Amino acid sequence: MYPEIPLAQQIVLACKAKNIRHIVLSPGSRNAPLTIGFTTDSFFTCYSIVDERSAGFFALGISQQLSKPVAVVCTSGSAVLNYYPAVSEAFYSNTPLVVISADRPTDKIDIGDGQTIRQVNVLANHTIYNANLSEQTNLLKYNEEELNKALNIAFEKQLPVHINVPFEEPLYRTTYTLLPFENQTNVREKEKLSEAYIQHFLSDWATATKKMILVGTLKPNSLAQKWVEFLSQDPSVIVLTETTSNMVHSSHFQMIDTLLVPVEVDTFLKEKLRPEMLISFGGMIVSKKIKEFLRENRPKSHYHIDPYVGYDTYFCLTHHFKTDIESFFEQIGEELPIVSSEYKPFWQNFIQNIYQKREAYLSNIPYSDMAVYQAIFQSIGQEYQVQISNSSAIRYAQLFPSKSSWEVFCNRGTSGIDGSTSTAIGASIINSKPTIFITGDLSFFYNSNALWCAYTPTNFRLILINNDGGGIFRILPTDKELPVFESFFETPHGLSAEYLCQMYGWEYTKASDLPTTKMALADFFNPSQCPKLLEVFTPRKINDKILLEYFSYLKK
Repeated sequence: MYPEIPLAQQIVLACKAKNIRHIVLSPGSRNAPLTIGFTTDSFFTCYSIVDERSAGFFALGISQQLSKPVAVVCTSGSAVLNYYPAVSEAFYSNTPLVVISADRPTDKIDIGDGQTIRQVNVLANHTIYNANLSEQTNLLKYNEEELNKALNIAFEKQLPVHINVPFEEPLYRTTYTLLPFENQTNVREKEKLSEAYIQHFLSDWATATKKMILVGTLKPNSLAQKWVEFLSQDPSVIVLTETTSNMVHSSHFQMIDTLLVPVEVDTFLKEKLRPEMLISFGGMIVSKKIKEFLRENRPKSHYHIDPYVGYDTYFCLTHHFKTDIESFFEQIGEELPIVSSEYKPFWQNFIQNIYQKREAYLSNIPYSDMAVYQAIFQSIGQEYQVQISNSSAIRYAQLFPSKSSWEVFCNRGTSGIDGSTSTAIGASIINSKPTIFITGDLSFFYNSNALWCAYTPTNFRLILINNDGGGIFRILPTDKELPVFESFFETPHGLSAEYLCQMYGWEYTKASDLPTTKMALADFFNPSQCPKLLEVFTPRKINDKILLEYFSYLKK
């Protein structure tokens, strides 16, 4: 059974031809032809998510794991605008979302018809291609070409595209007759790397005795172990990784901010750390400290390796190699010499002293956000997907070491708090490892419709650190004595997730001190018949003091 409308058939056939199997649908009438077409074909795996904002991030989580396009389908009107937060995140994190929005016919726009807005190109600032299809049956060939272009470029560029689809009533009629669809594929040769810049890179590598490799957001197993081991053996190379880098090795420097705290106040250490050559790969960097350090202490050369984007984040970019990091090392790795240097040995000794001071401080802190995060990171088992929300959560995560068997993700494209829970649930459906999601309270309540989802695996675990407001604003250099601070920045709310869990059928546990938290964590990861949420209440007014004193202690 197929939708009778030819344009609806074309869209379903196009997705099938391109092997786009995961379709996230939100209920509506104008998109009924698409809903009928997708849900009656066993080729597709369809999900029904009512809230379009949650649906967009849910699809983003699936696409994040597959590195393949995932479609979201909505009705006409404001529905498509609710996708925009997820679309912007997809745009800046190279995640291929396919937004398919049903629309009124062109002659119904701006005449006072219900549920109608100007949908053409409405997402254009954060999509790589916009296909505005026609309801006219004499333009089927045009629609076919546009669909091929949009979906091909989503695969090729790993970026979101928008397909706007006007449908005229009647919308619910079906047929057993299927139109043909011609699948067109783009055969593009990989962009060749600049031979001149390869020679520059090799020359800089051979002469630089202080090389810093900075790894941003990266999918697990993006670099073969032989190249990880090669980098670990070169004394002129230090590798700085973040929680989202997914590249854990005993010789790498995790917890970048912890390393940089004493460097910030010591001119000798700044010069000692300043690299002659910076090599970066992966996506967005969380650490503000490393950004500030490299902008103020610029290396002589900076090479960024990424198949899509090469931002000049540190204002000293020499060249962007448009390839993935594995292909880059496969091409030139054998030509890289090991360079004698004291750079890495010095910083290995230095960081051990810092780690000892860190342990001494953490062993004596009172109950607080920091104490809870330490307990959480110590409790997570080996084989886990760790999803983390933005704001305070990802910053605290940067202060604790990751395990090499973890797969860590965070929406760092735009760093918003708006859809982290939905993303984590979407990702958990695809990833074979059990998922633990760690979030703060504002992010959680902002996206609480994420729990309104029938597809959450029973082994999904959510830890909610509830400090009754936007705790990050107490950490930032704001005047906490301003009369508007609490109401308009920190926003205390007094909310709990207990009744949300009751409504959505989640198992709920709460804790309000460290012994209870550790006791709850000991049982939290055991098998269950439904997803689990652990809500940990922490003291709102001392968390910033504990964190800021941590940095002050390391500076001494």
